[in-house]
Formats: sequence, structure tokens, C-alpha cells
Amino acid sequence: MGPKVSNAPQDFWKPSRGGSSPASNDANRGHDPSTKQADVSSNPLPAGLPAYHASEQGPWCTVISYDACVRLCLKYFFEGSSEARVFLEKECSLLQTAFCLDQKLLQPEAELLSKRASELVVHGVLKKPQKTFGKLKVEVRKVKMVVDAPNGCTFSSIKNPPVLKLQKFNRRLSGMKSTVHSEWEALKRVRVAPKFSPKGSLSHQSLAYLHFGTHYMRDMAGLLKVGITSLHNAPTLPEPAQETYLCSLRLKSSSDGDVTRMQPGSCETHVFLPDGMRDDLIMEVTDSKGKYCGHAIAQMADIADDLGDKLRWCPIYHEPEHELVGRIQLNIHYSTSTDESNNVKCGIVAETIAYDSVLEAAMKVQKFKQRNLLLHGPWKWLVTKFAAYYGVSDAYAKLRYLSYVMDVATPTADCLNVVHDLLSPVIACKVKGTLSSQENRMLVKLSDKIEQTVALVFENYKSLDEKSPSGLTDKPTPASGFISPALKPALKLYNLLHDIKTPEAQMQLCKYFQTAVRKILGRHLAETSEFVSCSGEKSTMDQIVYSNACQKMKSLCLTIRDEIVSDTKIHKQNVLPGFLDLPNLSSALYSLELCNRMRGFLTLCPPISLSPPVTDLIITTCDFQKDLAYWNISPVKGGVDAKELFHIHITRLMRDKRLELLESCKLDKGVGPQISTSIFVDDMYKKLEETLREYQVIVSHWPEYTLDLEKVIADTERVVIETLEKKYSDILSTLKENTIPVKAVQYVQRFAKGNSLPYSFPEELGTLFNSMKKMLEVLQPEIEKQFKSRISCISQSENAVPGELLSEVTVTLRTKFRNYMQGAVEKLAGNTKLQNTTNLKKVIQEAKESVGESDIRNRMQPLKDILTKTINDLHGSLENHVFVIFCRTLWDRMGQDVLKVLENKKENWTCKASRVALSVLNETFASEMQRLVGHRLEDKDVEAPRSILEVQSILCK
Repeated sequence: MGPKVSNAPQDFWKPSRGGSSPASNDANRGHDPSTKQADVSSNPLPAGLPAYHASEQGPWCTVISYDACVRLCLKYFFEGSSEARVFLEKECSLLQTAFCLDQKLLQPEAELLSKRASELVVHGVLKKPQKTFGKLKVEVRKVKMVVDAPNGCTFSSIKNPPVLKLQKFNRRLSGMKSTVHSEWEALKRVRVAPKFSPKGSLSHQSLAYLHFGTHYMRDMAGLLKVGITSLHNAPTLPEPAQETYLCSLRLKSSSDGDVTRMQPGSCETHVFLPDGMRDDLIMEVTDSKGKYCGHAIAQMADIADDLGDKLRWCPIYHEPEHELVGRIQLNIHYSTSTDESNNVKCGIVAETIAYDSVLEAAMKVQKFKQRNLLLHGPWKWLVTKFAAYYGVSDAYAKLRYLSYVMDVATPTADCLNVVHDLLSPVIACKVKGTLSSQENRMLVKLSDKIEQTVALVFENYKSLDEKSPSGLTDKPTPASGFISPALKPALKLYNLLHDIKTPEAQMQLCKYFQTAVRKILGRHLAETSEFVSCSGEKSTMDQIVYSNACQKMKSLCLTIRDEIVSDTKIHKQNVLPGFLDLPNLSSALYSLELCNRMRGFLTLCPPISLSPPVTDLIITTCDFQKDLAYWNISPVKGGVDAKELFHIHITRLMRDKRLELLESCKLDKGVGPQISTSIFVDDMYKKLEETLREYQVIVSHWPEYTLDLEKVIADTERVVIETLEKKYSDILSTLKENTIPVKAVQYVQRFAKGNSLPYSFPEELGTLFNSMKKMLEVLQPEIEKQFKSRISCISQSENAVPGELLSEVTVTLRTKFRNYMQGAVEKLAGNTKLQNTTNLKKVIQEAKESVGESDIRNRMQPLKDILTKTINDLHGSLENHVFVIFCRTLWDRMGQDVLKVLENKKENWTCKASRVALSVLNETFASEMQRLVGHRLEDKDVEAPRSILEVQSILCK
């Protein structure tokens, strides 16, 4: 029974790659198996075991290594070493088991007989000792589960040729056949005996045959060339997708359980040691589900016919039907020497090769694997003493141990610390120039693997998990600023491998961390990818979906902010080198990608209003930008600029809001109950207040938008006033006649002639005045105050000042209110002039000097009655504060009539009548206002108006 490359149990040793190449020269003292290994990824297979290759050297190397260990232990045993005693107990059974020699070395007869008896009982036959015959390195290339093509010359290009080219070729071939046939029939009728001239030249007829043959061959060659070219250029149909298969290989001489599994096309190789020419290589094929597909057999007699590398197709048969179901392609390398047996039994074994065997034996015993990287106890003592005793250099010992560590390396602190401890003395030797050429080659290859592992740490510096078997966490972890223990040893290793002072090394380290940031970004951006389609068309979604989208974009901003905060915390712990400014490095990528994602989202999903989700997104974006500035992070071109991102959308929303408000002004919802302001005005100013609250976020972050918002408000107020004027245009048209004094005179003259009825103050006009006064005293000042409070926030370069446009609207409204009130008062004052008994001027002018004060008061009574009725009517239509203004205006208007009488005539009797009339007017207005308004009437409201004061001044003179 021939030994395999590895004699470790199947459940203990599973290489992380498919084995390695055999040694080219077992006696070479510069042997370096690591140079023949396939590249090992920094992420080992789940088994977490290294690729053992020293056992490829065969049993002779194992025996030599075993002998060296025995002699070493004997030496130290006599020196009193307790560790050596462990290996010498029970006739070195521990070493024999570790080197798998318990079946190869001579055993005591009693023990051997007992073992053979047990084997006879269990197995029925004795196992024959194995004898190796060469080395067989096998790689499985392909498995095709199809029937083999027939033997003979086949062309893959002839499969499925184009129909048109075949038809063309057939037509030309048919024409050529017809021509040849006709010419050949004509020539057959010519009977010419072969005749040679005396000089040996051909006759005329012979030349004719020769000429025809040449012509025929030339045409046939051209035709064949055209046909083959057409067929060669024909496109071939794509082959269907291949099923994944698993091949189980073993030698016929080995046991059924001694199987090596290999994946077709994985570049895995394995070395078998056949025991003779009659040995066979048996291959069993199963599909990806483990279902048996068939088996193939490669005979050693056929393989040994041709040494070296060669590809071989072997048929696959399905048993028990023995049906041909496919083929398997093998890359077989068979090698042997002129004296194989002598080489195996008595070749020179280098100290380094023996050391490798001892190291592998120790690792297998102590179950060396991921997260269990250190030897301990007697085996550590044996490996160390073996290297020292037999002259294996410390650099080689550490490099060899390091090669096994890198086979199962993980981005964890324990692994990286082991790697650093092994590598640092080797680097020191390299600096001193004491490494051999073999050790330098080993260092170069191992440096690449270490670089990959270190890069894995840096590129996942936020995803490292010491508890995970792979060293990386599969679950997304929140940004916390926690530094993984693996980061420090990774930086130490990077310093060992590179001159950290050079720009190239610094740039490479920065690139590793940039890659990590891109990985984190990719994970975060994936959550919002659904809102950024590749079509470039704007997306339509309802309000709920859009609110969720804004919430996800807000979460993206907050998450990226947390990542930068985490990077800042990591940077402040002074673990990273000084040139690596992690917050600036990461925030540059974060800000750029966040800006791109935000711009894409706003382009494809523009906001339809400044709803709470939109304003939250604006606030979060602004805060993100402010935080970067607060953390002294340098701005990056193309990074997050909240104003630049939202400007076009803010201006569009303001235009839409203006049009919406102006459209609302056209929809007067009617007037409420008496003595109440217009519902229309209340509703419009509620909308204006809502607009201010809606855009409060915008103007608080960017005060320059205050002027644009004020223009929207001012335009809306103007249209509100215009709408009110249109609504009450019929009533206001009668008042406009009295806004000019000349027309007022004409109006009085018409009433004097009896052309008009007395003017009655309508309730609708009272509602209008109430609304206008509320706008002037309550609604407008509140809005104007908010805009004027932002004067200090506007830059000096702005031409306009906040509040100017609203002030203009206020002035316009106040002017209209005064003019309309003046017109209404003129109408009411005109009612007193319709009759002579109520005409104040007539009453004063007709009073004689002899008439007493009581008589004058009696003549003033009709005027007093009409004034009292007018005041009561006004109180029924106007609110108190508007009513007081109207009464005082009418009071002042009546005083003007008295003033005009005094200015024209200043006789004593006139002054007497004017004094009495003035007293009646003051008593009437003061008493009625006090009676109707009550305690809410202020002292200033009953003070004499300006015209009354002028009359009193004249009378005092």
C-alpha cells in the first residue's frame, strides 16, 4: 500500500489549497517548498488549516527527521532535560505517531503478531508494505458529461456551418464535377500508346494528360480553400453552462477512505506515490448535490510511457451499466529517477527539509490552525532545540514557521502579533545583509502575503471582529470610534515592510483607508439606490412614499456624519501615523459621494413643497456642512454645499407658492357675521403666516432669501387689497365722489335741491373698514416685524432692506382706509345739510343777537338727533376701535363747519351761537361714545379733535 503525501488523519489535515508541487531535488540543501506552492489568499478556507508540503519528500525524509529527533532527545535526556524524556518514553511512541512511522518501523514480534491478529479478525487480510514507484502529480482540468466524439479526424469548426455557404460550396463543387467528367470522358476516347522520344522527353499526348491533371489539381485546391475558409469563419454556437463537479481521487493500492477531493478547473494539484506499474488512479465524479455521476480509471502503465507534463482525456463510465457518460481531462506529471528505490531509501536529506518535517509533525500534533498559531510545551522545545542543534538558521526557522502562519492568517490581533514577532528579526537580518538567497526568496513571497493581510485590516478597519473566525464581521456595525486591536500590529507590520517616510508608502497607506471608506459608502448608499434610477426621468411618488424617501436621505446624512465622528475619535487616539489625517481623508470621500447622491435624488425626486420631511432634510444637510466646518475639516470641491443643492428647488417652490397665494386671492369665501372681519382676509393671512413658518427654516439658514420671501408676501397683500376693492366696488364707488372737496360741494348742492336721498351707512362697508383696520393694526405689523428683525442678517451688499416692500403696502392700505373713511364721513356729514333745520351753518347764521342760549340749543336739537342716530348706526356696523375713529372723524368734520362760519363772520352774535353749537357737538359725541363703548373708551378718545380746538382758540380771542 503506497503512502500518500500526507499521513495525517483525514479529519485533521485539510490543506487550504490543493497541495503543492513535488520537490525537484530531494537532496538539495537549498530546498524551499514554499516557492512551489500555489498562491494562498489572505482569506483561508473555512477549515483554517495550513498546506503541509514537507511530507511530499517521502518516508525516507520522515525517517531521517525522526532519527534526528531521537538523537537530539537522547543528548538532552542525558543532560537532564525533562522535555526530552517525554519523547523517549514508550520507545519514542510519541515521535513515531507524529511522524506516521508506527507502521513503517520494525516492531517487536509480540506486538506485531497481536496487531496482525487483530487485523485478520477485523479485515480478514494482512496489509502489504508499500513500495513507491515514482511520483504522480495530478490536476483535474475539466469534466464533460457528454459522450466522446468518434475517433478520426474531426473539426470543431464544421459543427453547425452556415447554410448559405454550404449551398454555395455545393454548387461550385457540382459544377467542377460536371466539367471534369465531360473532359475526362473526351480524353478516355483518345487511345495513345505511351511513347518516349529518344531523348527521354514526353510525347504530345502525354503532355496533354499532364496539362489536364495540373489544371484539375489547381482548381480543386482553390475550391477546397474556399470551402474550408467559409466553414472556418462560421460562428459557433455557445456552449451551455457547465455543471459543477467534484472529483474524488485515490490510488488502487490505497484504502477506500484514503481519498483526495479536487475541484475541476481550480488549479489544485496533488502528488500520489504509486507502488508499481500495476497501480491505477481511480477517479469518482459527483455533481454539486453529491449525486454519483460515474468513475474513470487511469492506468500507471499508460501514464509511465511518457514522462513529464501531458494532458489526458479519460472516459467516465456509470456503473453497474458500464455506460459511457462523459470525459475527464487531467494534467498529469509523472517523474522518476534512474534509481528511484535508492533515492527514496538513502538520499541525503537537508537540515532544512528535516526541520520542515519536524515542524509539520509538531503542528499536526498540536492542531495548528486559525486562532491556534503557537506551539507550546515539549513540542515547542523540540522544534527550537532541533533548529539550534542541527544548524538551521533562526531566520529560516522563523520564515518557515511564518509560511504556515500566513496560510491561515486572519486580520486579528493575535495573528498579526505572531506575524510581527516572527518577521521583525528576519527584517533585522535583511538590513544587516545576513540572509541567504533562499531566505530572501522566502521573505519576498511572504512579504506579499503579509501585505495582503495588512491591507485587509486597513481596508476593513471598521469591520474587524476579534471573535469572528475570519476576523471580519458579517453584520454592519454602528460607528463608535472603537479601534480594533488588530490595527496597531497591522501598522507595525506595515512599518516593517515599508519605509514609512517615503511618499509612496504614505500614499499607499492612504489608499488602503480610502478603499475602506468606499466600502462603507457602498454599504450606506445601497439603502438609497432605489431613489436614483439610471433612466434620468423624474420619479412620481405619493406624499407618504416621498416622506419615507426624504427620511432615508436624512438617515444617510446622519449615518455619514457618525462615520466622520468615529474617524475623528480614532484619529484623536494617536494610533495612526501623523501624516494620515483620517477625518479629512474620509470626509472628502463622504462629502463628495453624499453630495452626488443628494443631487441625484433631488433631480429625480424634486420636492413638491416644503413639507416637514423636506425641511428636516434641509436642516440635516445644513448641519452636516456646519459640522464639517466646526471640526476644521477642509472643504472639498464637489462636496456638500446645502445652499447650492437646494437653491434651484427653493426658488421654484417660492414661485409656486406665490402663484398659489395669488390664485387663492381670487376665491373670496364670503363675509362672516356682522361686526366681524372678512373670513377671506383671515384665511389669506393665515396662509401668509403658514408660508412664513414654512420658509422659516430657509431664511434662518440663508437670510438672503428673506427679500424673495417678502416680495411673495407683499404681492399677496396687494392682491388681497385689490380683491377687497373689487368685492365692495359698488359701495366704494359712491364714496369716491367725496374724496375731492370740489365734488363734495357739488354733492351737497345736489342734495340741497332734493336730487338724492339721505346716505345710509351699509353694514358691508363696516365689514370692509373692520378688515382694513385689522390688517393695518394687527395682521400687517406682525408680519412686518418678522422681516425687520432680520435686517442685521442681510449683507450690506443687498440694495433692499427687509420690510421696505411691506411698508409700502402698509402705506397704500392706510391711504386707502383714510380716503374711504373720509368719503364715508363726507356722506354722513352731507345728511345734516339736506334740511335747514339740521344744517349747522344755517343754525349758527340764523341765530340773532337777542336769541338766548336755550333757544340756540333748541334749534340744535334736530341736528343732535341726526348725529345721535348716525353714531348709533356706525356702532352697529363697526368694531369699537374703528367706531371711535369714525366718530372722531365725523366730530372733526362738524367742527370744520363751525370753523368756516367763524372765519367768514366774527360778529358777537355769531361767536355766541358758535360757542353754544360747539358745546352741543362736544356733549353729543362724548356722551354717545361713552354710552356705546363704555369703560373701554380711553381719555384720549373723548378729547376734542383738531378743528374743535381751533374753534375754541378763536372763541377765546
